[in-house]
Amino acid sequence: MQTRRSLRLKVALVFSALTILLLVAQALGVKALAEAQEERLIAALIADDMTGLLQTWRSYPTLVPPLDARLGGHVSAGDRVSVPLPASVRDLRDGTHEIIVDGREIHVAVAPFGDARIYRIYDFSTYEQRFRQVIDALMIGTGVFALVAFWLAFGLSGLLVRQVAGLARQVKELRLGGSSALDAGRYDEVEVVELVDAFNDYHGRMAQMIEREKEFTGNVSHELRTPLTAIKTSCELLDEDEALGAKSRARLRQIDRAANNMIDLVNALLLLAREESSADVGPVRIASAIEDALDPFAVALKDKGVEARIDIDSRLRIEANRPALAIVLSNLIGNAVRYTDSGHVRFTYADGWLQIEDTGCGIPPDALPRVFERLYQANPPEPGRHGFGIGLSIVRKICDRYHWSIRLDSEPGKGTRVCLRLPPLD
Repeated sequence: MQTRRSLRLKVALVFSALTILLLVAQALGVKALAEAQEERLIAALIADDMTGLLQTWRSYPTLVPPLDARLGGHVSAGDRVSVPLPASVRDLRDGTHEIIVDGREIHVAVAPFGDARIYRIYDFSTYEQRFRQVIDALMIGTGVFALVAFWLAFGLSGLLVRQVAGLARQVKELRLGGSSALDAGRYDEVEVVELVDAFNDYHGRMAQMIEREKEFTGNVSHELRTPLTAIKTSCELLDEDEALGAKSRARLRQIDRAANNMIDLVNALLLLAREESSADVGPVRIASAIEDALDPFAVALKDKGVEARIDIDSRLRIEANRPALAIVLSNLIGNAVRYTDSGHVRFTYADGWLQIEDTGCGIPPDALPRVFERLYQANPPEPGRHGFGIGLSIVRKICDRYHWSIRLDSEPGKGTRVCLRLPPLD
């Protein structure tokens, strides 16, 4: 599942990131500049001191420090610094150098003096320690300012996105039926007003489309059910005519079954077209619902000699939309009856799963993944087994709407088992 973050948090993160980036860049720049200035200052101090010392020693040779034979030069320590210089100092070129002696960072100024050299030792560790403390305080201050910047950015981002948040609340109120359109007068930001106008235009067109769909489904309900009812009534009246022969009665029953199938199909299509039907759920006795769904197929089962077994506790109840469940059961039972010539159609219930098993011809393995596709027929049409290829497609759509899991297993020549997830009521 994709993780989504709020617009306010994104704006706050962007603002704070830019601010922190600028603060860090400024702190690093100040640190680099200060370190460069420190080195220049130390170099200037050493240069001034060396110039004065060399002039003094040339004027008063008696003040020159004693010669260190190991280094081949005179060693002088400033500010009472007592640091033994390593022999490697002898290889240093004239100028100022930084070396580490006994874990201490010292500066050594090397200059020619007559036939020898002058090694002047300077220890600025105290000054450098204070300088590092200042730099550390600067970096800590930068961190504190970064936290303050994030806090301020989060607060300011709330002001920036407040109208978007208000728009989201108004859309929720609109979805709950609070009003028919969004009020653009509540917003003063041009972009948000344009968004409101675009949403109102889209919402208006959607409302008109839904209204046309409701009107269409109402017309379909009336225009299709009226002739189907007339066909059913005519079949019942003709069935009472004793003058009809056996062949005519068989055809009459065929017409009656076709009318029942058509009524079930119309009911299924109308159910799918009405969004509000998904909330119409209640307790249903599963055994009773199966008996009602089997009733239209009683004659076909009797003619084929197929036994219908309902091995389910008559008291077991589930929570479901009864018309939707009736359509699903009718389609599943219709398929089982259509493709079963002998044996039985058995209904069982265990662990929240309703199972419908038949001993029919089964479904080829390569056709199983496609049986729920619209207009797909797993078996080629045969006399008396003609279908439209939309029954299982309708079953899938209804199951998806009510979150009923469904799976189908089959073996050619042995039969098919459909499992429908219908949790029982506690």
